[in-house]
Amino acid sequence: MADQAGSIGISGMGRIGRLLVRHAFESDKRGLGVRAVNSVYPAETIAHLLKYDTVHGTWKADIRVDGGDLVINGARIRIVYERDPVAIPWKELGVELAVDATGKFNDREGASKHLQAGARKVIITAPGKRMDLTVVMGVNDDRYVPQQHHLISAASCTTNCVAPVLHVIDQSFGVKSAWMTTVHAFTGDQNHMDNPHKDLRRARACTQSIIPTSTGAGKALIDVLPHLAPYVNGISIRVPTPDVSLVDLTMQLKRQVDTAEAQAALLAASQGVMAPYLGYVDEPLVSADYIGCDKSAVIDGPSVAAAGDQLKVLAWYDNEWGYANRVMDLAQTVSNSIPRESDETWKEAVV
Repeated sequence: MADQAGSIGISGMGRIGRLLVRHAFESDKRGLGVRAVNSVYPAETIAHLLKYDTVHGTWKADIRVDGGDLVINGARIRIVYERDPVAIPWKELGVELAVDATGKFNDREGASKHLQAGARKVIITAPGKRMDLTVVMGVNDDRYVPQQHHLISAASCTTNCVAPVLHVIDQSFGVKSAWMTTVHAFTGDQNHMDNPHKDLRRARACTQSIIPTSTGAGKALIDVLPHLAPYVNGISIRVPTPDVSLVDLTMQLKRQVDTAEAQAALLAASQGVMAPYLGYVDEPLVSADYIGCDKSAVIDGPSVAAAGDQLKVLAWYDNEWGYANRVMDLAQTVSNSIPRESDETWKEAVV
C-alpha cells in the first residue's frame, strides 16, 4: 500500500468509520487504499468491532493486530491516537484524502485542521458549516471542481435519501413545497437508558420509545438543492430499531399528477442515470429487508399516492451501509482528482 496513489485516512472508528473500512476492502472497484485510521480506541477493540457487527454480520476478512497496526487481508493500516486533527501525521503517513467520521469537526475551522496536518482534501460524514461544497451523489456531484473544493461535506444519510427523490420529482413535475418525516433507526446520539442529554427526548431510552426529534436534512438541502430548500421542512421520529430508516415525503407539485404517472417517473429514474443511487421495489417489504442495501433511497412502489397536485412517496434507506457507500463513492471521485493538481493549488485552501 505504500505506493498506492489513492490513499485515504479515516478519522473516527465509530459506526460509519468502520463501515467505510469494510467498503474500501470489499469493493474491487474503489481503487482506494486505507492507509491509516485515527481513533481513541485500542487496536484490539477496533479489530474486534470491524470483524463482528451485530447489524451487518461477521466480516469474512482476515483481521489481526500486528505491532500496533491493523492488518486486513494482508494490507497494513497504521493506527494513530490523536484527539486534535491537526496532530494527525497525514502527510508522513502518505494520506492524500482525510475522511472525518468523528462527527466533531463539522465546521470549516475543524475540518481545515486535516489540511494543516498534510491531507490534500477532506470529506466530513455529516452536514457541515461553511464547507467548500456539500455533495449528494447523483444530484449535485457534477458541481465538484478539484481546484476550488477542498473541504467537502457528504451531507447526512437522510439528505442522501431525500435529495434524489426530490430531484427526480422536481425534474418530472416541478415541486412547489414539501414536508418530510424521517422514521429513523436509533443512533449513538441517543441514550440507551434514561440519562441526561441536551435534547430531553433523546435523553430517554431509545429502545423503549418512539421519539420525535429534529433533523438537519432540510438545512443541508440549502447546499444541494438551493432552489427547493426554502420550501422543504421536516422532522425526525426515532424508532426502536438499530438500522434502516424511512423517509415519508409529501410534496405539492406544480401540476396535477396521478399515481401511475408518478410511479412511472420514479421507476424510470431508478433504471436510468440514477440507478446507482435510487431503487424501486414493488414487493411489500419491511425495514429488515433493506439492511445492507447500498442505494441512497429505495422507493416503496405500492405506497406512492397522488391526489391532484399532492404526492406522497415513501423511500427506504440503510442509514449506515447505504450512506457509507455514498461517502466512498464521493471519496473515489475526490481521490481521482488529486493527481491532476499541483501542490500550490491545494495548499491555498489551508485556513
